[in-house]
Amino acid sequence: MQDCAETIYEFASEELKDKYLPLINKGYTCSMDLTEPDAGSDLQAVQLKAHFDEKNNCWRLNGVKRFITNGDADIKLVLARSEEGTKDARGLSYFLYDRKDKAVTVRRIEHKLGIKGSPTCELVFNNAPAQLVGERRFGLIKYVMTLMNGARLGVAAQSVGLAEAAYREAVKYANEREQYGKKIINFAAIKEMLGNMKAKIDATRSLLYENSRFVDMYKVYETIAKERTLTPEERAEMKQYQKLADAYTPMLKLMSSEYVNQITYDAIQVHGGTGYMKDFPMERMYRDARITSIYEGTSQLQVVAAIRAVGTGVYLNQMKTYETQTINDDLNDLKNRLIDMRTRYEMLTEKAKAINNAEIYDLIARRLVETAANIIMGHLLLIDANNNDMFLPSAHIFIAMADAQNREKENYILSIDEKTWNYYKQ
Repeated sequence: MQDCAETIYEFASEELKDKYLPLINKGYTCSMDLTEPDAGSDLQAVQLKAHFDEKNNCWRLNGVKRFITNGDADIKLVLARSEEGTKDARGLSYFLYDRKDKAVTVRRIEHKLGIKGSPTCELVFNNAPAQLVGERRFGLIKYVMTLMNGARLGVAAQSVGLAEAAYREAVKYANEREQYGKKIINFAAIKEMLGNMKAKIDATRSLLYENSRFVDMYKVYETIAKERTLTPEERAEMKQYQKLADAYTPMLKLMSSEYVNQITYDAIQVHGGTGYMKDFPMERMYRDARITSIYEGTSQLQVVAAIRAVGTGVYLNQMKTYETQTINDDLNDLKNRLIDMRTRYEMLTEKAKAINNAEIYDLIARRLVETAANIIMGHLLLIDANNNDMFLPSAHIFIAMADAQNREKENYILSIDEKTWNYYKQ
């Protein structure tokens, strides 16, 4: 909802702003209508047609959209092909459709594994009247990409919140359930599971806050720029924050969504057989978590976006920036461990750059991104622990876990060769 409002505020005409922003503030619902049956994640392949109706001074939309979250929304932001004869992103524009015009039919409501409270629909646009948002041809390359970054930040927040809820259910049950004469929270296996869950949640929450800070900062500068000319220093700082936000958003979406799937899985394990039953909330949380690594860009697509920041050194430079922060002496062992992890990561990225096979580089891309994420989240937890002792357990657990995981990823990356890759191609 907020992402739709921001898109209208940033890119729509004054007329559309004046008409629709007050309605959104009153509770009108919004949806992003992007994906289509044949296009899937490849938004450049969108084929829903848009043509201009000169007589009625509006655009007309015709075609089908699929997997539309909140498909029954009052206001729809629709990606459509406005330039006849085009096949790429440059032929796509962005449009606003109002449900009161009754020219869109809900052909199907999907029967989903989870998030059943939100209708996911297949929609048929039948000469639907719509208004252009912004300029023609910029629908995907500018407006949707801006909107998607905001949506991915929202899914990350959803993932962190759901993971926290699952963790609390697991802790509650572990404190109540007794086996072999004692509460199961006192068993080492359960302690490890809960400790790892908490560490992952604290790590991704810190990454969420850091990512949000970068977004807030460049948005502030954009707002100031509408009132006065930015100084060269301010403009440079705005660009730096925007670069960091663009790099951190796919990393955050990847890690938070994968972690919430792991955490809900483990929370059911803590519950044992009862967690599998509908009498307890865990089975619903487990089902709801699954979509987070799929919608608003799959984990695989997040890697495609994030790997650029590995190659350009954005993540590496930020690691070095975190290393300059002063911390308490009793945390130096953790800091030195992170510095060692960064040194190995730097070596790894140099070796990766030397790989001449693009397919092998794509194969190891996820491990490179996750290695960077582990170091960055470790630094953020270290900073949290320096500021508040409540984060000490998570910092120790996460950095130890991250170090072990990174060494495993390093071994794989350094051992992969064309012979191994050919087996994947069988």
